[in-house]
Amino acid sequence: MTHLFYWILFYLDSVFVPGQTNPISASSCFLQGHFEPSFLANGHFMIGGLFPIKLYLILQCWCLFRFDPRAFRWAQAMRFAIEEINKNQNLLPNFTLGYKIYDSCATHVAAQRAVLGVLNGPEETQNAMCFAAAPLLAVIGDSGSSQSVVASNTLQPFRIPMISYFSTCSCLSDRKQYPTFFRVVPSDDFQVKAIAQLLQRFGWKWVGIVTEDDDYGRYALQGLLREFRNIGVCLAYYEMIPKVYDQKRIHEILRVMKQSTAKVVINFAGEGELYPLLKEYMDLNITGIQWIASEAWVTASVLASSYPFMVGTIGFELWAALYGCSLNLLSSTSQNSTQLPTCTGEEPIREQHSGYLNTSNLRVTYNVYKAVYAIAHSLHNLINCEPGREPFQNSSCANTTNIYPWEVKFYTFLMLRLILYFLINIQLRSLTQVLVSVCSDSCTPGSRKAVRRGEPLCCFDCVPCDDGKISNQTDSVDCTPCPEDYWSNTARTECIPKAVEFLTHDAMGLTLTVISVVGACLTAAILLVFIRHRNTPIVRVNNSELSFFILLSLILCFLCALLFIGEPTVWSCMLRHTAFSITFSLCISCILGKTLVVLAAFTATRPGNNIMKWLGPKQQRVIIFACTLVQVLICSMWLIAAPPFPFKNTQYSRSKIILECSVGSDWAFWSVLGYIGLLACLCFVLAFLARKLPGNFNEAKYITFSILIFCAVWLAFIPAYVSSPGKFTVAVEIFAILASSFGLLLCLFAPKSYIILLKPQKNTKQHLMEGKRKGNWIVILQATQQIQLIMIKVITG
Repeated sequence: MTHLFYWILFYLDSVFVPGQTNPISASSCFLQGHFEPSFLANGHFMIGGLFPIKLYLILQCWCLFRFDPRAFRWAQAMRFAIEEINKNQNLLPNFTLGYKIYDSCATHVAAQRAVLGVLNGPEETQNAMCFAAAPLLAVIGDSGSSQSVVASNTLQPFRIPMISYFSTCSCLSDRKQYPTFFRVVPSDDFQVKAIAQLLQRFGWKWVGIVTEDDDYGRYALQGLLREFRNIGVCLAYYEMIPKVYDQKRIHEILRVMKQSTAKVVINFAGEGELYPLLKEYMDLNITGIQWIASEAWVTASVLASSYPFMVGTIGFELWAALYGCSLNLLSSTSQNSTQLPTCTGEEPIREQHSGYLNTSNLRVTYNVYKAVYAIAHSLHNLINCEPGREPFQNSSCANTTNIYPWEVKFYTFLMLRLILYFLINIQLRSLTQVLVSVCSDSCTPGSRKAVRRGEPLCCFDCVPCDDGKISNQTDSVDCTPCPEDYWSNTARTECIPKAVEFLTHDAMGLTLTVISVVGACLTAAILLVFIRHRNTPIVRVNNSELSFFILLSLILCFLCALLFIGEPTVWSCMLRHTAFSITFSLCISCILGKTLVVLAAFTATRPGNNIMKWLGPKQQRVIIFACTLVQVLICSMWLIAAPPFPFKNTQYSRSKIILECSVGSDWAFWSVLGYIGLLACLCFVLAFLARKLPGNFNEAKYITFSILIFCAVWLAFIPAYVSSPGKFTVAVEIFAILASSFGLLLCLFAPKSYIILLKPQKNTKQHLMEGKRKGNWIVILQATQQIQLIMIKVITG
């Protein structure tokens, strides 16, 4: 491209001090090249126009000028608006507007050259003098934000206002840096908010951004990142399209786009910058990417050539479509493959296509139309200065014969501030399936997000909620603990009441109930047998009264096991431990009394020993009552000081509530068991001492064995009781009660019942008096006979 610069050193003097002779000689200012406006018309007030009518593209090893029908339409809209205003008798009467429209070619350098061309006067002859500048009051343009930045900086020293119809960069909103810049298009701050809403609408959380390498792209990125933080969208990558074509860099950008899991790409770039990228995009046959276009190219003609790869977009070259001709705007190195006749530029657009200039439905075109009218209304207000509304110092109005650009700027332009965007989805046919673009799939209810270390927040793993915690929303950051009496369901989506566990009449409870009842019934049956045969020798020789007491206490022991089955209540908790402790104390006390009688009978065979007179029936009852009374006192103090009570145990198992009876006082509980153990140990020692007494029926052996089983059961009960969970704790205690009761019942009364019911011939006095002959142990046999006679006499009276 040929670079063209103008010397405008004395332009400031000509603008702000009109009519002064330029102090610089004519030979000091020359035109550096030849650059004519695209459209020119004279008038009382001159307005400049900057439009990228030809897109200047650098592609591989050749340059391309491509005609932009949209920009041409914008330029025509400016001409149309000015002609419309000049015909309007109510707006700027007796004055006309002129224009100088230059092609900015969508590049910084061309925009700089175009704005310099706008500033210079109409006498642009090679090697001619630089005359006083034209009375330029305002500039309409440019389309690209980068070009507008260059043009605004150039116009700012001359205080010439510039109104853009398409520059949306938020950077241009800085009034300190760009005091003469205005626009009739909303800032990108609003566009990025609209894009953020679009991402939210379709659930796109993982996106890439590709922008042009200038302020337009960089400020758009800043706005997008700001909105992303508010809506929880993450940036997968950010790439910038180089201003100068670099195939290697373009391929790097496309490789990142293709390999990324982000399927949505937001692109802020002008048509000129985007064209090289899209060409390589098509050559590499990349598909499956959802593009979100900025306003700069969403309706650009570049979409027409890339339609198969930009799924759903459509476009065409307007001029050729209207007239069936081709524009030969390519450089000499390019190839023109069209067979259409060359367009002459003389095609009658107004007559044949009046709808082409209908600005009511053309968004950017209408912005140009509004910008022209904004300047016209500002000039109209300056010319028609009413008394009392003078805008300048000393209550003065503008000089209608010499209006300055800064006076036009003084009036605030009437801009259309309604922020409204048209969402354009260009596609060949309606598609109902929405593309998914997320780094990680959403976490379903019942799980939470666990962020991966070193990765964006949108990349996470879904971790199921822990037991007792729930999440009932998608993508929950954390799980909510359930209340104490509630637990999470299987899906971890809601809290449900905890299962209440206690030993009820289920399979286990029913089994223990049956065993308890059977044991009580069996004991009652044996008691009836003993009562019916109470006058027989075997019942009488075994102290029938103590046997009856033992059988009654065993019935109570079997039945007290039933108190442990069912939902714990205040009364059942107090009765459970006290009932079984007292009944077992009574039982062991009776066995202790019987053991003492047996041992005393053996001792009474010695000469001069009269111990049996201290172990008569009354003394036996006193011993039993006294031993049982101690346990009753311990239980009474327990119930008074710290009685057992129902308790909801939520600590052992977090998923359920275990209803159990708290012992109230651990000391009292273990004291009760300890006292029973003390009685059992004493009974065992005495029975053990008498276990080898001779005789046909030595009850000491059976007492020793029964107490041994009793102690073994309760010693095994302690670790099992402590370690058993939930209702099994109660089951273990019931099992200990039943097992020890059956041990006492079978060891003490099964042999006697067998003789009474099945061997009645042995239930005689003669049989009991007979001794066993083992070798020459005659002395032992004689002693045995004496013991048996004494026992019979003492017991039977």
